[in-house]
Amino acid sequence: MQEMREKAPRRHTVGQWILAVRPWSFPASAMPVVVTLAYVFWKGYEISWTNGVWALLNIVIFHAVGNTWSDYFDFKAGVDADDTYGSKVIAGGTFQPREIFRYALALLAVAVVAGLGLWWRTGNTVLYIGLAGCLAALLYPPLKYRALGDLVIFVTYAFLPTIGTSFVAAGFIDWSVMWIAVPVGLITVAILHANNTRDIRTDGRAEILTLAMALGARLSVRIYCAEVLVPFVWMVLCVAFGVFPWWSLIILLALAPALKNVRVANSYFRGGASEIAQLDVLTATLQIQFSVLFALSFVLAGLI
Repeated sequence: MQEMREKAPRRHTVGQWILAVRPWSFPASAMPVVVTLAYVFWKGYEISWTNGVWALLNIVIFHAVGNTWSDYFDFKAGVDADDTYGSKVIAGGTFQPREIFRYALALLAVAVVAGLGLWWRTGNTVLYIGLAGCLAALLYPPLKYRALGDLVIFVTYAFLPTIGTSFVAAGFIDWSVMWIAVPVGLITVAILHANNTRDIRTDGRAEILTLAMALGARLSVRIYCAEVLVPFVWMVLCVAFGVFPWWSLIILLALAPALKNVRVANSYFRGGASEIAQLDVLTATLQIQFSVLFALSFVLAGLI
């Protein structure tokens, strides 16, 4: 296998470089920013849209760093192999490990430079948030192997983006964005949890411990179902108590695909991992549907 890896072509197409960062997963990082921008618009704050878009692009680049960094260490740890699901950029022989490692470092350099520019425009708060996000991305592989990946993802792709976006867009942290972070963050964690539930057997072979492995397959599927359904309950309660506008009930339009994902997740008990091979991608799609409707509700409430 190693000989095959060394013979991998040194020249790659643009499409291969793009696929190497797993762009289908970017809603996990982009959607919290989009929803927060819509939220601060609804709140009536004076918004710096330049800073908001800057933050959106920067977190996506950081996400690309995390994906490539994780792929490199997953291959080195034996988590990704020829017979595993998910990313095959190294295990499939498209890229050599050192190419993905250098790619991750190059993306990190771009993200850091862009982050420093946003820091210069806004203030030290962004620096602290950015450092926390950068550290989480770099430490994610060893933390994931110790069943802490879900917690890291929730902090990195729920709390930090919403807090940071409110600061760069409005000029201060509006802590009420935490109400946004919970439902969006739960669906984001569900993307990872679907992946790890599918990979329980192969991850065990690599001698790591994910949360899905610690919980076991049956409970992991139940946790996944909760992660994609609780956000809808959360939204209804927030609307009922006046935290969100009544327009936010339009997110119930995304309940049908969420229930479909629940059915797919439960098919694991009939056919095993192959039945949920694409559940992480389906969950990322659900994230887009839920978050776009969520953001749209704030825009409509702010305009009408």
